[in-house]
Amino acid sequence: MTGLAQNPVTLLENSLASGRIHSAYLISGAGEKPRKTALWFARAIACAQRSTARGPCEDCPACRRSGAEVAEIAIEDVDKGGPAFRHIGEHADLYWVERAEDKTRVTVQQVRAIEQTVRRPSVEGGARVAVIHDAEWLNAEAANGLLRILEEPPAETTFILVAPSPGSLLTTIRSRSIRVAFPAEESIPLRDASTDEGVAELVAQLDGIARLRLPELVDWAEKYRGGRAQAAAGVDALLDVGQLWLRERITQAAQEGRRDLNRELEAFSTLGECRRDLATRNAQPRMVAERGLFAIRGAIRS
Repeated sequence: MTGLAQNPVTLLENSLASGRIHSAYLISGAGEKPRKTALWFARAIACAQRSTARGPCEDCPACRRSGAEVAEIAIEDVDKGGPAFRHIGEHADLYWVERAEDKTRVTVQQVRAIEQTVRRPSVEGGARVAVIHDAEWLNAEAANGLLRILEEPPAETTFILVAPSPGSLLTTIRSRSIRVAFPAEESIPLRDASTDEGVAELVAQLDGIARLRLPELVDWAEKYRGGRAQAAAGVDALLDVGQLWLRERITQAAQEGRRDLNRELEAFSTLGECRRDLATRNAQPRMVAERGLFAIRGAIRS
């Protein structure tokens, strides 16, 4: 089952109004909108007045529980006894799953914990919703475990997956989800007063990459050694800025009348592959960074 919304919120409001709530939704897009929308929709599904309110009414007992201001429980390493998920507010049948603070993946242990929970009877006797934020960081075993749940979903249970890009998830998971796609937000600025300091530093390095020899590129990639969570976050930022930097270069070249842009376009595609490998495989961040840097350097060689 697939669907694409021209207006994402309208599609979800229509689902609430009709009472036809599907077993899985995939909310994608940049920034905080997908996350906030997933939280809003999860609360709305549990709302006693959802068909008329077309969202959380904020007055019924379910809304008061899901909207309760409670200290947010940190999701920690399940292998060390940490919680696999937390509840949304104080609602016993609304669950929130995301990566543990020191992990680069949503793990199969977390998916199994959610499955065990949703296979039991509902605590409050109504709908149950599990939001999987960071869905692009499901490891292979976790993704397959989630797929098995979606193939035979428990009654009155909805999974809401949140990811920047649908392409980061298994095709079989996407095919079982209603897709709710927010338009891409404007690119982060690379060269103005509002540019983040870390972004500006990467842009300056990329501006000088043509002068670097291969050993120097290897040295650059070596900076992404260390703890995987921190290293992966750094490489993800490098690849993100690298794609924006290449897009800027491609746009400028096209405006100048250049037609042979194959190398730059191939490098842009390679960086996208690197980001997917970083998210869906146990690739070493340093090796991913090295591949990305080599691709950029190769695209602009004279």
